[in-house]
Amino acid sequence: MAWSLRAGRSERVPAAVRAALELARGERLLASARDERSGATVVASNHRLYAVSPAGEVLLGRPWHLVDAGSWSAELFQLTITWVDRQRPAQWVFREPTLLPETVRERVQASVVLAEPVSLGHRRGGRAVIRQDLSTGDLLEQVLLGRGARADDVELQGRLAAALAYLKEQVGLT
Repeated sequence: MAWSLRAGRSERVPAAVRAALELARGERLLASARDERSGATVVASNHRLYAVSPAGEVLLGRPWHLVDAGSWSAELFQLTITWVDRQRPAQWVFREPTLLPETVRERVQASVVLAEPVSLGHRRGGRAVIRQDLSTGDLLEQVLLGRGARADDVELQGRLAAALAYLKEQVGLT
């Protein structure tokens, strides 16, 4: 199934979903789609990622700087979101055309100011990142361990701290 971006541009957030969201000043809704499994509506705003149940309950409302990554499976029509705090990934299935996967990518990239990968070999890596809270403009620092990296790896933690110090200096946070 080929998706037309043009078709996705006409998508509208249902009125009941819009009413359930308490949008901040300056917050705009950018894209939405209904999850085939739960019936929840997933909504991307310029500030946050939301999921609203069919009953109008806000199930998720997290700022973009807490999203580590989003991945889209065209075969499964599935969007997977991973979080910087390593909470369980969120997964949704969208069979209707939507710009949500592209919007997630754009918003996550917009929140990354600078990033510095650190690798010490097999399963010993991570990233130091300066992110922006897209609702306030504040700069935030993050240290993210790679898959399988251990929090008690002293050498890796030292290298990540040095990378973060360098990034902070680059953006004037020191």
